[in-house]
Amino acid sequence: MKFLNKINKPSDLKKLSKSNLNLLCSELRNYTIETVSKTGGHLGASLGVVELSVALHYVFNTPKDKIIWDVGHQSYPHKILTERKKRIHTLRKKNGLSGFTKRSESKYDPFGAAHSSTSLSANLGITVARDLLNKKFDVISIIGDGAISAGMAFEGLNNIGHLNKNSLVILNDNEMSIAKPVGAMSKYLVKLLSSKTYTNVKDTIKKFTSNLPPEVESFAKKTEEYLKGYITGNTLFEELGLNYIGPIDGHNINLLVELFEKFKKKELQGPIFLHLVTEKGKGYAPAEKSNDKFHGVSSFDINSGLQKKSTDLTFTKIVSKTLLKIGKLDKKVVSITAAMPSGTGLSEFSNNFPERFFDVGIAEQHAVTFAAGMSTEGIKPYAAIYSTFLQRAYDQVVHDVAIQSLPVRFLIDRSGYVGADGATHAGSFDLTYLSCLPNFIVMAPSNGNELRDMIYTSLFINKNPSAIRYPRDTVLQYNDNQKFKKIPLGKSNQIQIGKKVAILSLGTRLNELNEVSDLLKKQKKINPSIVDMRFAKPIDFKMIKKLTKEHDLFVTVEENVIGGFSSQVNQYLLSVKKSPQIINCFMPDSFIDQSDLKDQYKMAGLDANNIYKKIINKIS
Repeated sequence: MKFLNKINKPSDLKKLSKSNLNLLCSELRNYTIETVSKTGGHLGASLGVVELSVALHYVFNTPKDKIIWDVGHQSYPHKILTERKKRIHTLRKKNGLSGFTKRSESKYDPFGAAHSSTSLSANLGITVARDLLNKKFDVISIIGDGAISAGMAFEGLNNIGHLNKNSLVILNDNEMSIAKPVGAMSKYLVKLLSSKTYTNVKDTIKKFTSNLPPEVESFAKKTEEYLKGYITGNTLFEELGLNYIGPIDGHNINLLVELFEKFKKKELQGPIFLHLVTEKGKGYAPAEKSNDKFHGVSSFDINSGLQKKSTDLTFTKIVSKTLLKIGKLDKKVVSITAAMPSGTGLSEFSNNFPERFFDVGIAEQHAVTFAAGMSTEGIKPYAAIYSTFLQRAYDQVVHDVAIQSLPVRFLIDRSGYVGADGATHAGSFDLTYLSCLPNFIVMAPSNGNELRDMIYTSLFINKNPSAIRYPRDTVLQYNDNQKFKKIPLGKSNQIQIGKKVAILSLGTRLNELNEVSDLLKKQKKINPSIVDMRFAKPIDFKMIKKLTKEHDLFVTVEENVIGGFSSQVNQYLLSVKKSPQIINCFMPDSFIDQSDLKDQYKMAGLDANNIYKKIINKIS
């Protein structure tokens, strides 16, 4: 690495001549591949912005100038160039670098991310603050073609155009988010790339011709479409008040540098919208050939591209199998995803029932109300959304689903901790924000068999919204040939009959509680009762009332923060004549960063040893 070895911070980058930037990009791309082959992570997006990352840091004076990466999937080259090269091997590991941008990690990350479509609003907020404080710096945000279809992005664009302040918005258009982009915006961007004529070009050319590099026009001619790569008028972005430039070859480092220099010198004024065309996974053949362009990968062999993925059965795979079966049982069953068909296990359903599968793009709010609308006509929608992403649609969950008591069925993936993706993707809050809503039925399986039966049970819940939450984890107990069982609503399942100590478990911590029981029997001669509660709402208070007769200590265990399952149990137990002692085991009031799942639950005090210690301290 002739050049990259000398680059530890952006000021080092500026010492290179422009003629050496292409070689630096090649080294940076190879180094990114080498790193992610060991750590796993979001490779494809990062490979697509190597030239962009180099050009930005070559021209702009970071960290004084602010570069905001939307989501942060593509930020690995940025991290390598900004004083984190020596730590890049710790990516997504405990006490290591985050897989996303993070303010507390680096002064070169002015705004943290991990969820999509926030960069434009952040851009405008920082820009307005700059002008109010009479400071002098540039603000640049980079957003993908999938993320820009989200409602928040449109809100940001609308306000950016209205306030008309100097900033740079870069659209990184690789025609590929996590899954293939869908919707009208995607089609519109394709139309921009393929249209041979534009209207009102003359007025736009008058504004910018003298300030744009000649390569913009030459790139257009190379693609045999005169205005492609030039400047266009009357685009959606122009109508919103931004000065649109593009589409431009996003891998032409010299052109990018020249454009950024013109912006830096204020030769291009106002809010600029720069449309770059890039290739996700560029420069690494296995990624270029892959359907998902190596969006999110485990560690892999560089030569072959073969990933070291586990073949273990997961809760998500059981969702996939079960939805396929109930889709055959009931033609009213439909599935909905917000740009995550593979991640939520809906790919098989979409292949078998394409007319009953709907990918709405990165639009969770729309997904929820869309499902609500269908349910009013007797359709049975299953909205499969990660717990952390469903947070983005909470208002719709409350107003459009719960208040109307519409039977939308939520399949909430990635509940609890999620390992390497850290706090931004942890499903820590759904039991709290759903259990407090009237009309909701909330379930949490302890194993694969319970999950499949809960999905089947939800098929018959036609007067209430329901939610089933499950973790990003492997399954220990599952029988694919077992017949479906309809679970009575709110009915728990007593796993072990004992005395003195009653352990009420919700979710997959049940396996840890078997270890707790063994420790209590061995160390204290106590045989606890263990109940798989199954429902966070309605709760089986009949079972709890029964247990109060022979148990002095109740222990609740859940993979959620305060305010979920345990608070409801507490409220009931405090109302009985002789209230027992209570221990609540839930996630701590803090965000836990990336690590492996076992370690995260240990840090949260939700492993067998920590739960056992809490019980012993109470009864000693």
